[in-house]
Amino acid sequence: MNASYDVKFWGIRRNASSKTPSYVVRWKVGGQEKSKTLRTKALAESFLSDLRQAAKRGEAFDTATGLPASILKAKNAVTWYSFVLAYVDMKWPNAAAKTRDSLTDALATVTPALVVDDAAAAPDPRILRRALRQYALPPTSRGLPQPEEIRSALAWLERHSLRIADLAKVRNVRLGLDALTLRLDGTAAAPTTIARKRAVFYNVLQYAVDLEELPSNPLSKVKTWRPPKVREVVDRRVVVNPAQARELLTAVTYVGRLDRGRHLRAFFACLYFAGLRPAEALGLRLQDCHLPESGWGQLIISRSKPQANKRWTDTGKAHDDRCLKHRAQGEGRPVPIPPELVTILREHIDEFGVHKDGRLFRTQRGGVISIGTYCQVWKAARVLALTPEQVASPLAARPYDLRHAAVSLWLNAGVPAPDVAERAGHSVDVLLKVYAKCIDGSTAIANQRIDHALLG
Repeated sequence: MNASYDVKFWGIRRNASSKTPSYVVRWKVGGQEKSKTLRTKALAESFLSDLRQAAKRGEAFDTATGLPASILKAKNAVTWYSFVLAYVDMKWPNAAAKTRDSLTDALATVTPALVVDDAAAAPDPRILRRALRQYALPPTSRGLPQPEEIRSALAWLERHSLRIADLAKVRNVRLGLDALTLRLDGTAAAPTTIARKRAVFYNVLQYAVDLEELPSNPLSKVKTWRPPKVREVVDRRVVVNPAQARELLTAVTYVGRLDRGRHLRAFFACLYFAGLRPAEALGLRLQDCHLPESGWGQLIISRSKPQANKRWTDTGKAHDDRCLKHRAQGEGRPVPIPPELVTILREHIDEFGVHKDGRLFRTQRGGVISIGTYCQVWKAARVLALTPEQVASPLAARPYDLRHAAVSLWLNAGVPAPDVAERAGHSVDVLLKVYAKCIDGSTAIANQRIDHALLG
């Protein structure tokens, strides 16, 4: 192709020449103007975003079609398998490590199911999954030496994968949907897993629509398949009260050897008193903390360190280093913290110091604390702080439940929802939806009104 790196983008505009709403994406490659019309503004924004990301990655653009190399590769794909590889190539550079993990997990489930009817001698499902997850889907792993069984499994997929055009048929799409509902051992998958994988499947098909490989997203035509309902609200049974939270924080200090529990007390306190996500607390640095000798302090949360497999990170480390959820790169979130947490953090810094990069919480060797480590400490602390009945209940079963308790406490204290959402890093809509059942007092008020109405 004739390639150019001279690319310029314009904003999206409404197509005034069409009777039905449509939107035009306009850009210029090597001095030649290009445009593409899409049915909705959301599709137009998504397509323009793909173009911008390709330019940011330094991809060459074809002067004839105006498309970057990654999108041309996807357009030229014939089978679902080859299209999926091109889709992953497009998504990979700007995806978080956990997103990469989720993406390859979903595609390794769907892809083996989307094969022709007469596909014979299928490899073992576990080998197919390993071949996709560890060798074919991650772009960084495709050059690795492949055992014979892996080469054979991937060759089978290449031969028998459905063509992209075949996915326009509902019966073929259902093959993928049905695969999402089962685990490798044949048992039913969890509702949250099915919903997550279906979202990836939908997005890949929508990308095929954007590239005009499919006329419309075939998942929208499937009327007789319904995913199981996913619980989206916090169960109020997991929420601890302030007294229970303090008992748990004290119990943490009695857990483990070599001060492991004492070191983690302030980490768990950040989840409860500041409502931080665990990954945000792991990224907390001394320079992010304003800790006065008295009164309220403030944390400026700017980084997150979610844990993922080394295979999915660019650094080869188990923890990714990301900006905050729903925030632009470099944008921080101020979180006021009560005097009790200020004192705990000051004591922690006095006793344990900080890492050379300013991090408050780290392993003995300076690494990032793993999920397994702090969950193990939390499990032991629950046994020390709670009654046997409470230990057997969902009460604070996970460290993340401390964040749920914090947000619930703020809402029940009468803090306006926009303020709570800002502190927690939520949108107001999501906040009220997720924590609707944790807000006390509404049932009593409703009962009083019904009593009043019944009494006339």
